[in-house]
Amino acid sequence: MIQQFWLPKKESKHPIVNPPFLLPYYAARRFVLKICAVPSKSHGGGLTNKCSMCYNAFHRTFVWGELHLENRVILHSDANSFFASVAAAEEPSLKGKAVAVCGSVEERHGIVLAKSEKAKRYGIYTGQTVGDAKRACPELCIVPPNYGLYADYSERLKRIYARFSDRIEPFGLDECWLDVSSAIKKFDDGRLAADMIREQVKEELDITVSVGVSFNKVFAKLGSDLKKPNGTTVITPEGFRVRLKGLPVESLLGVGRSTKRALNRYGIFTLGQLADCERGFLVKALGKAGSTLWRYANGLDDAPVVTAAEAPPVKSVGHGTTPPRDLTSEEEVFRLMLALCQDVGTRLRQFHMRCRGVCVSVRDTALCVRSMQAATERATDNSGDIARAAFGLFRAQGGLSSPLRSLSVTAIRLESSDAPLQTDLLSDPLRLEKRERLDKAVDAIRKKYGKAAVLPASICKREFVFSDSGISLPLTRT
Repeated sequence: MIQQFWLPKKESKHPIVNPPFLLPYYAARRFVLKICAVPSKSHGGGLTNKCSMCYNAFHRTFVWGELHLENRVILHSDANSFFASVAAAEEPSLKGKAVAVCGSVEERHGIVLAKSEKAKRYGIYTGQTVGDAKRACPELCIVPPNYGLYADYSERLKRIYARFSDRIEPFGLDECWLDVSSAIKKFDDGRLAADMIREQVKEELDITVSVGVSFNKVFAKLGSDLKKPNGTTVITPEGFRVRLKGLPVESLLGVGRSTKRALNRYGIFTLGQLADCERGFLVKALGKAGSTLWRYANGLDDAPVVTAAEAPPVKSVGHGTTPPRDLTSEEEVFRLMLALCQDVGTRLRQFHMRCRGVCVSVRDTALCVRSMQAATERATDNSGDIARAAFGLFRAQGGLSSPLRSLSVTAIRLESSDAPLQTDLLSDPLRLEKRERLDKAVDAIRKKYGKAAVLPASICKREFVFSDSGISLPLTRT
């Protein structure tokens, strides 16, 4: 059964007329709705489960009408060696040198976080220890990370992208997808848009980006990896099979080291071999991920570019760190939890969310990891409440049996802060209201003066404090 209809501009709650994941694209356009008519037990005599989305016990596959998927023009812009490039842009004396952004050795974060193109030629890689990197390249220039600066450059990049499209999906600090389908008349104009982006970024920020142009997000990202630095790669609907068939399978989004090993065991080493596989075989070998990779390799990715405003709500908010030295007492554990929860609480309030549970993960000096979770007494976004709940859970699950090397706290079971909050006879609503106003005031101060501007006294007088870079630092007493 095939239905054709026009989607209205005004939003509707009807699940067929206005499916939420299609709203940004399909408003005021004509689209075709395919309803598969094969019975399926999983839907009680409903329709087949071969379709990609499901609404109201009917599986439906939505396809483009006026604007077919293959006529989309998606760009993926990837800033080259982003951290190192930003450092060189701020300090011109670093240009043309082998540069590595590294964590502090004294704080046990001494690994390479990012490296310049010249450093890559010496075999330096992300995650390498600083000592090994220096041995590989004695003249290596090591600079500390500055996450506030990286976030600023990331926002400036997005402002440049916004000149070309209002549909921008961030993918980390240094990568973004752009849907320019409605801004250009033909697919070939995508290269022109990509080249203009590269020129403007170089002129205004003094860094370079590589841009992939394609008809879906997966191939656009793959294209941005093919010509580095400062290059444009176009992958067309007609020529993608010939262009990509010889590329290693790990170049595809979603194929990491583990998946690569699994595919290699079956003799699948290239994207062409992956595309030629039977879909059912990949599902048996890799599960649901096998079906996804088959679609990716055959150019069937139809995921839309999702803006930040349309992104699904966060499901958890967490923070973790490896402190400068091992934690040997429960008092130290609580202080570090309290420091971590300052960031967790702040981000919950930014997202207008509260949590009804906490998850604690600890790693000891033998690198054994323990994870535990429990519900909180009530929904909360207060840092102190989250820290006390986390510490109570930690003690209830055995406490400190051996020194800890790292620790993380995550707020889970999130709900909107606008949801009704159940109180009890023993709680003081006025006190809770005052605390909420205090939290908002502290957030405003930290936003203006930095994360370390206001801290609990128990942290200020002790050891663990967080800088604006988010790295745990020992506080020097005066």
